[in-house]
Amino acid sequence: MALLFLDDAYLKSCEAVVTGVREDGAILTDRTCFYATSGGQPGDTGHFERADGGRIEIVGTVTGETKQQVLHIPALGQPMPAIGDRLIMHLDWERRLKLMRMHTACHLLSVVCPFPITGASVSEDDSRVDFDMAETIDKAEVTEKLMQLVRADHPVSIEWIADADLDANPGLVKSKNVRPPRGTGRLRLVCIGEASSVDSQPCGGTHVRSTAEVGEIHIGKIEKKGKENRRFRIRFGAAPD
Repeated sequence: MALLFLDDAYLKSCEAVVTGVREDGAILTDRTCFYATSGGQPGDTGHFERADGGRIEIVGTVTGETKQQVLHIPALGQPMPAIGDRLIMHLDWERRLKLMRMHTACHLLSVVCPFPITGASVSEDDSRVDFDMAETIDKAEVTEKLMQLVRADHPVSIEWIADADLDANPGLVKSKNVRPPRGTGRLRLVCIGEASSVDSQPCGGTHVRSTAEVGEIHIGKIEKKGKENRRFRIRFGAAPD
């Protein structure tokens, strides 16, 4: 299956051919612009447009037997396509763009707080990143540093490297508990800044093209989750007075 979002996160629709329909109703296609739930980012929603103009509402997307297989989950009661049917996939773009902005914001937070990441979850309005850190930190200071990166309008790009390149640069991995998936011989880096001057780390998620597109964000709260674990919550908009 060709995962088109890996190279173009701004692809809102695409044509595809149905390659399978599972007993549980999940639809497989030869290509997709729908991101599947993974790495803390939820899967895309939207609809499929059939050749006769009918719609198949898609309420979620998950990975199949491998990360290279995306299962599109239809809403209950939807008409099922047949293998070989041609469809046009349409993302819920407003939702996807919010997730792209939030996911990029999480990367920026890992720059401002250079500690091992112990967990993360991206959502449309309130995301979290957990860090292995013991000391306290001022959320207003973190917010200001985040907004400095946003206002700088750094470019965000994708680079592919070989597995061996990651082995030679293990510091690229910021997660303490999760290692990047292997098996294809190459890994995808999300790079921020010219020549990765701000950040570079393995990630299969979707991101905006520049930090300015993230928009105004702030740290809503910092929670203590154990002796050496802090949870930072990122929210859109200006920090409340």
